[in-house]
Amino acid sequence: MGKPYVRLDRNQAAMLLVDHQTGLLSLVRDIDPDRFKNNVLATADVARYFGLPTVLTTSFEDGPNGPLVPELREMFPDAPFIPRPGQINAWDNEDFVRAVKATGRRQLIIAGVVTEVCVAFPALSAIEEGFEVFVVTDASGTFNELTRHSAWNRMSQAGVQLMTWFGLAAELHRDWRNDVEGLGTLFSNHIPDYRNLITAYTTLTKGR
Repeated sequence: MGKPYVRLDRNQAAMLLVDHQTGLLSLVRDIDPDRFKNNVLATADVARYFGLPTVLTTSFEDGPNGPLVPELREMFPDAPFIPRPGQINAWDNEDFVRAVKATGRRQLIIAGVVTEVCVAFPALSAIEEGFEVFVVTDASGTFNELTRHSAWNRMSQAGVQLMTWFGLAAELHRDWRNDVEGLGTLFSNHIPDYRNLITAYTTLTKGR
């Protein structure tokens, strides 16, 4: 028997961006590098558009993992930023867990690098503590398809829901009538083909 549909709620969700670091991004081989960077920034844009509390964290950034992608710090200048000194699982860092729980949200959306470690470990740990967890698959990257699917299987069997950033945005938005232009602009900024769709829509509706 399948599990019941747990729908994302913008008033209950928080975004956790884990280890999107310049060094670690060079390890991502299961998604084209340019597309992956676009997906990460699109996921961040979704969090910003819906006003989701966001927590940023890095692991051992003084080492080969490198610093956080600068665009994320620029997008969330006031968000909690937890540079972990060594813990591989972000959930093992007390400051990170404290920042997550301080959001007051029970739905956690997670994206990061690499999928089977930096994403899977905190996702499984949060599930264990009773959170509802959603992983953005196309904003999380790893070495190859084998490791990606191993991580996806492990997480989904534990109750983590796997989503893409586009599905994430649509589920949070619920109804186009809430804001056609705003969501359409977000999609257009990250999907060139969608820009054509919105251009056609604005041309047709102009003057109505």
